[in-house]
Amino acid sequence: MDARNDEGAAVIEFTVLVTLVLVPIVYLILAVMQVQGAAFAVTQGAREAGRAFAQADTVTQARADARAAMEIALADQGVAARAETLTFDCSARDCLAPGSQVTVRVGVRVRLPFLPGSLGEATVGSIPVTAEHRFPIDTYRSAS
Repeated sequence: MDARNDEGAAVIEFTVLVTLVLVPIVYLILAVMQVQGAAFAVTQGAREAGRAFAQADTVTQARADARAAMEIALADQGVAARAETLTFDCSARDCLAPGSQVTVRVGVRVRLPFLPGSLGEATVGSIPVTAEHRFPIDTYRSAS
């Protein structure tokens, strides 16, 4: 093969390399960063919701305080909270009974970047991220 016929091949090879290798790697890095940010957010949200729940005087106030604490923690990381994001499970019949435990679960779905809205809301275009935190109710608190 003559060396004069090989002109411009490096530009084509570079374009193919960038398109087939570097673009998917950059997309993967962006997706992992979004999922990791959501993991930090739900972990912090579950922990703060558990603290707020355990410090409240009534169960109604505890649920409202826990939801507010979770929403602030998620917003801090740029994650939107939905109604089904927060759930509670109590070890005793009375959630605030001294010595009992409350388990707080926070879960969100992280949309993958650059997907259209129809795919982003489906299971194909989003990844579920959840966190669970078990928080003890103080043994020496007064019964509500």
